[in-house]
Amino acid sequence: MNKIASFTVNHLTLIPGLYVSRIDKVNDSFVTTFDIRITKPNTEPVMDNPGIHAIEHLGATFLRNHYKWKEQVIYFGPMGCRTGFYMILSGNYKSLDVYDLVKEMFEFIINYEGVIPGASAIECGNYLDLNLSMAKFYAKKYKKEVLENFTENKYIYK
Repeated sequence: MNKIASFTVNHLTLIPGLYVSRIDKVNDSFVTTFDIRITKPNTEPVMDNPGIHAIEHLGATFLRNHYKWKEQVIYFGPMGCRTGFYMILSGNYKSLDVYDLVKEMFEFIINYEGVIPGASAIECGNYLDLNLSMAKFYAKKYKKEVLENFTENKYIYK
């Protein structure tokens, strides 16, 4: 069996960043999967589920309502290893193409106040497992460590 693309990345040297995980051709179109890596794998503690869940709700809501990008959004959700998120967009993009979008999304999370979208038993299968404070903590960490110092080693896999 062939290794999937994400298993070919050296997770011992991977740092938080905004990477193109893969670009797939589907019929006559392209789909780009981004690796939004928030914590350093196998070094930093993984993110907790309530914080991840809150980022997922807020990030997906932001992206699917974005005035410019909403038609390209296919998916936004957490990695199973709890070190980041995948953002999948229709089209062939580089990390620099979506930098402003990702920065806007994390600023939205940092500044969000109120009830998290989809935080009810009718709308979510685990609505009690959301933590806005932790979502803001992880968003601030990512903004400071990645977005405010966006160098090549944080958007090209090494």
